Amino acid sequence: MKNDKILAIIPARSGSKRIANKNIKNFLGQPLIVYAIKQALACKLIDRVVVDTDSKKIAKIAKKYGAIVPWLRPKELAGDKAKVVDSIIYNLKKIKQEEGYEPGYVIILQTTSPLREVSDIRDCWRAMKAGGATTVLTVCPTHPKLYHLTKDNFLKLVNGSEGKSNNTQTWPAGYILNGCFVYIIKTKALLKEKRVITKKTRAVICPKWRSVDLDTPEEWAMAEVLYKNKARITKRIKQINKN
Repeated sequence: MKNDKILAIIPARSGSKRIANKNIKNFLGQPLIVYAIKQALACKLIDRVVVDTDSKKIAKIAKKYGAIVPWLRPKELAGDKAKVVDSIIYNLKKIKQEEGYEPGYVIILQTTSPLREVSDIRDCWRAMKAGGATTVLTVCPTHPKLYHLTKDNFLKLVNGSEGKSNNTQTWPAGYILNGCFVYIIKTKALLKEKRVITKKTRAVICPKWRSVDLDTPEEWAMAEVLYKNKARITKRIKQINKN
């Protein structure tokens, strides 16, 4: 029988440095993690919503808002250098061992994307069901030219030539991962390749204005303004597109 069970995992490690206690910091009246939990619970495609954390405090808040926290992340997977994919694999193996639960797909929802919509999750699922991909994730548009800086702060174009036209319409469109809003990965591919961006990764394009990733105080402040004005911004964008 085809396994379409979808497990949502929300990584929420403690010890964030740029913004202290980021995952449970108050964002417009609620702990930040609550937005990801509510989005996952509101999506009827998802079978279970698990918060992956090393913090008892984060676990308590996650459970209060309806998520499952079956265990705490072990210390060796909770340090600054720990990879999210290793913790995801740990959870998949442990939940299979203890409960016999094997989801066909894993959705990873970062806590730092409060402007994500449930419709974004559904769009990614449709892209997955279209076939051919083992990962579907969200991106947003960016400038097609990509620059690095040398040690002396000189510009270095890394994806083309400065002799090429400056008209951006002549360049292939540029995109960046947006946080990411959403990752959907086939469990078998994730366990085999041990990465979330697998060899066959398809992208779903999301609006740039909703793609703020809360890593710095500046991004946090911008996200609050955008979130409070979501309806107004959406309406205004539609008006501009009509004119």
